[in-house]
Amino acid sequence: MHGYRPGSVVPTTELLLSHKHPDDRDDVAARIARAVDMGESFSSRHRFIDTAGAVHNVMVVADRLYDEAGSVTGTAGFYIDLTETLAESERETLSVALPDVIEHRAVIEQAKGVLMRMYRVNAEQAFKILSWRSQETNTKLRDLAAQLIAELPTLPDAEPQTLTALDHLLLTVHTRIPDRPR
Repeated sequence: MHGYRPGSVVPTTELLLSHKHPDDRDDVAARIARAVDMGESFSSRHRFIDTAGAVHNVMVVADRLYDEAGSVTGTAGFYIDLTETLAESERETLSVALPDVIEHRAVIEQAKGVLMRMYRVNAEQAFKILSWRSQETNTKLRDLAAQLIAELPTLPDAEPQTLTALDHLLLTVHTRIPDRPR
């Protein structure tokens, strides 16, 4: 996404921060520091500049990485480029999944609505988030959406920490879906 070929650079916080839009760099650096120092999940909407000089508007959601002692050592998560539409491979995935999606539309639409509200994204971007988690966790999209909706009452009232709690829920909900025939 930043314009580097896989394996051509070692990803570091400094390298990522060097690509942040100058108006967004300090805020992103502070959020990363809080994630590591205070053990918070990381989420942000900001801009970065790729190696060709193009500006990308992105949403980032990340959760904490822990060492064996339980200390936070970093973050892992995903970027969503909000400036582009679905890539061709995502369209192919959607075409394959579409019959299943239509059948289980209500719970997926509910989950999309939650993501749209919490992350302030449109319906396509919310579906992209769910699709990404489905693919990353090898979990059916409808099961992921149903579990996300079922666990919403566990979140705190809408205060600043609510988004952090949703980030963690989104990134881990696949681990709590009950075993059942698929």
